[in-house]
Amino acid sequence: MDKRNNTAVTEFFLIGLSKYPSLQMFLYMICLVMYLVILWGNSILIIISILDLRLHTPMYFFLGNLSFLDICYTSTSVPQILANFMSERKSISFTRCALQMFMSLGLGSTECLLLAVMAYDRYVAICNPLRYTIIMNKLLCVQMAAWTWIIGCLNSLLQTMLAMMMPFCGNIIDHITCEILALLKLICVDISLNVFIMTIASIIFLISPLLFIFFSYVFILSTILRIKSSEGRKKAFSTCSAHLTVVILFYGSALFMYMKPKSKDTKTSDEIIALSYGVVTPMLNPIIYSLRNKEVKGAMKKVLFRNLFSRKI
Repeated sequence: MDKRNNTAVTEFFLIGLSKYPSLQMFLYMICLVMYLVILWGNSILIIISILDLRLHTPMYFFLGNLSFLDICYTSTSVPQILANFMSERKSISFTRCALQMFMSLGLGSTECLLLAVMAYDRYVAICNPLRYTIIMNKLLCVQMAAWTWIIGCLNSLLQTMLAMMMPFCGNIIDHITCEILALLKLICVDISLNVFIMTIASIIFLISPLLFIFFSYVFILSTILRIKSSEGRKKAFSTCSAHLTVVILFYGSALFMYMKPKSKDTKTSDEIIALSYGVVTPMLNPIIYSLRNKEVKGAMKKVLFRNLFSRKI
């Protein structure tokens, strides 16, 4: 586009999936149900990890962080998506769009690092169990969790500022949210710097953590296979399988979006994939950890049922 065609943008219009009104109604109901499940399921995990003393361990501390992150992550975009599905004028102010992009990108980056930290926790627990409580002490856990949030937000702040300071040649975003890849297509000037920083960020927040998780599980698997007791192997597998399932779901959809060849036009499949890692994965996280973890299921029964009945009595 010609640089002279840029205009002062005060609001954006999110037209993603607007060509399919019947699909929007269907997705509205699906997203509403999934969002309620996200709020309920992740809140339950946070509550039981606080109330049950048996879950005051590094693993459940990080899991509580993940649950809180998923609640915040979906709350930055899902309410706007639901409102746009039911509205004729699918608009969002410039400030709200910038805030939404900053929050979603920052929380997404944080989750990438947090999943790598959780893999390290599992590595220490299985490969070095005798020194686990010494290595994964409370101070280290708090510092590791805090740095994932800080680094993720700094990355988001940099990319958001660079994008929103650029001149735009339009205000129609072909997406369901203020997603950075869709927004960059509206910029009139050269975006080589934006692309370069996004590439570096993809290496830091997608490729590097994924490689770290992969090599961690190579060592974890080799250690598990050396365990003589079948019951011990089963228990070790059960503590890792939930985390590994979440990693595959999250990184699979994120890599598809950010590492595939870019095209000028947004495809419907891209928006569906965005819904996948933005809504489906946060909904499945508490379900996966609940169904595959005896400690979580036991804590749920104790906290949610026994305490309720004891109060009534």
